[in-house]
Amino acid sequence: MHSVSLTSTLTLSYTQAVFYRTQFRLTLSVLSVSLLVGLLALFVGSGIINRAVLSEASTRISQDLNAAREIYSNQEERINLALEVTTLDNDFRNALRLGNVETLLKRLQEVADYVELDFAAIADTDGNIVCRIGKGTGETTGNPLVRAALERKSNVSGTVVLEDVMLAAEDPDLAGRARIDLVPTERAAPRDEKTETAGMTIASAVPVFYNNTMLGVVYGGILLNKSSIIVDKIKDTVFLNEMHEGRSIGTATIFFRDLRISTNVIGDNGKRAIGTRVSQEVKEQVLDRGATWEDRAFVVHDWYITAYEPIIDFYGDRIGMLYVGVLEDKYKDIRIQAISIFVLIIIGGMVVAIVLGLLMGRRIMKPVLHLVDVSQEVSRGNLEVEVGEISGNDFGLLQKTFAEMLESLRERDKQQQVLSETKLLQSEKQASIGRLAAGVAHEINNPLTGVLTFTHMLLNRKDIDGEVREDLETIAQATERVRDIVKGLLDFSRQTKIEPEPTDINELIKNSVNLIANQALVKGVILCFDLQENLPKRTVDASQIQSVVINILLNGIDASDKGGHITVTTGLSVSTGKNRYKGIEIGITDTGCGISEENLDKLFDPFFSTKEVGKGTGLGLSVSYGIIERHGGTIQVKSKVGMGTTFIIWLPLDEK
Repeated sequence: MHSVSLTSTLTLSYTQAVFYRTQFRLTLSVLSVSLLVGLLALFVGSGIINRAVLSEASTRISQDLNAAREIYSNQEERINLALEVTTLDNDFRNALRLGNVETLLKRLQEVADYVELDFAAIADTDGNIVCRIGKGTGETTGNPLVRAALERKSNVSGTVVLEDVMLAAEDPDLAGRARIDLVPTERAAPRDEKTETAGMTIASAVPVFYNNTMLGVVYGGILLNKSSIIVDKIKDTVFLNEMHEGRSIGTATIFFRDLRISTNVIGDNGKRAIGTRVSQEVKEQVLDRGATWEDRAFVVHDWYITAYEPIIDFYGDRIGMLYVGVLEDKYKDIRIQAISIFVLIIIGGMVVAIVLGLLMGRRIMKPVLHLVDVSQEVSRGNLEVEVGEISGNDFGLLQKTFAEMLESLRERDKQQQVLSETKLLQSEKQASIGRLAAGVAHEINNPLTGVLTFTHMLLNRKDIDGEVREDLETIAQATERVRDIVKGLLDFSRQTKIEPEPTDINELIKNSVNLIANQALVKGVILCFDLQENLPKRTVDASQIQSVVINILLNGIDASDKGGHITVTTGLSVSTGKNRYKGIEIGITDTGCGISEENLDKLFDPFFSTKEVGKGTGLGLSVSYGIIERHGGTIQVKSKVGMGTTFIIWLPLDEK
């Protein structure tokens, strides 16, 4: 008895000694590693954080400058496009040809209001003003863009400097707005003049042709002096009104030479710092040498992390600068906060390491052996094994998670089996329907070809009277429609094989719009873009996706009246389903007649169409729906009668 008791006691003591020794070693190891890593991290981390913050600031300001340049360039393109679209209108050209000044002035004012032009006018081929929106009375001979458009007989646009005389010729108010008194600015280069009277403008001139004969030139532009439209758009778009200690973190400026003519930098008087100038070192690098500046710079009265690039005018000369900048103080605070948090994390980590070392030594050993046994059974394929009673300690979470994993594996096996059976049955049904539809369409197509051939042969005969010829033409038209229906039926029944390749969705959209641009022009419908930049490529069958976009665009053109708009947008979004997958969204919105609520649910049904009899097969949207579905995407439609229709195509991003 004493011997057995002594053996048990010795065994228990040995077990406890092993346990405490393991606990001590584990705690000591964790603490040692934490101390070593913490000291190294504290030593190296400060430098890394400092470089990372500066690198992030430099990268951001470079990207911000690119965005600002796009916004600036888009303004020029927007003006040029609006004027060009105006010159393509037959009513406008006829009015110019006939000298209908009232109609011309009305249309010119509409364009000016739409694009927010400061000046716009129409000149004949000799440069004489036909009409203008301003109160000026001068001629256009001083405007270099107009002269160039008359000489080249082609569109001319860009940044142009206009003297005060030229601005007054358009509107005396513009000459007054262009006048800016120079404000003494610290670190600026010496400059003799006290006042700037010339104006920097973004303008475009587009010649008007009628039967290959030039009738004149339509021109217009905006004055940048004291304008806040572009710089505030850059601020709102790029910096999102972000604030730091009560001040806007980001600013943007347009310089005429080294003079701020358009800015949201705030001066000492609390107003926009119009009339202040850039520092001499920035001027020399950007204006004199034509290089880009990306570095910290002194802006009016604060240090900013900045980016400047030259603005080139119509002649290729450097006439100004585009600037974006963010407060340097923000990044200083970020560095201090990051290092402080880093130190706290290290200290907290060491404290946690000690506590965890003690806890893990006590709780980790008991349930681990059982879980190892269960894991081995699962690895052999036995999913019916049970984890057993869940421990009450921290390790119980792992046991519970393991049990949930087992249940998920069992459920997934069941779902996979049901899904496989469903897919097999659906594939067999689709294959049968496809063969039946293809066979029927083929049998119909053969006699149709004969009917159509002989009808055209009869129409080519000269000895047929008018009444019979009209009947034959009716037969030909009806046969052509039946052939279109047969083709649509074949497309609907034939599950066309997808041939995917990495595709730029924005380029695909632009190519699709180019293919139907003439139809839109003939109908008088305006096509607009709002495409998100830097969309990731998507692996799709480009020709099939393009056919879907073209089909929806053509439906929008058919539904729109003259003067209507169709807007195509792209962007990133998430699916509306449970899993919330990321994807690319294509929106196509028209201002047409709309679709009634009772027809929305039937829109993708085969042979359903809201068009007049004989003008559609009713298969286009059904085929489009199938194409998007085979790409793993969805099509949604929103519409109200009289208010237009929006189709939303969603395609999931490629899996990485």
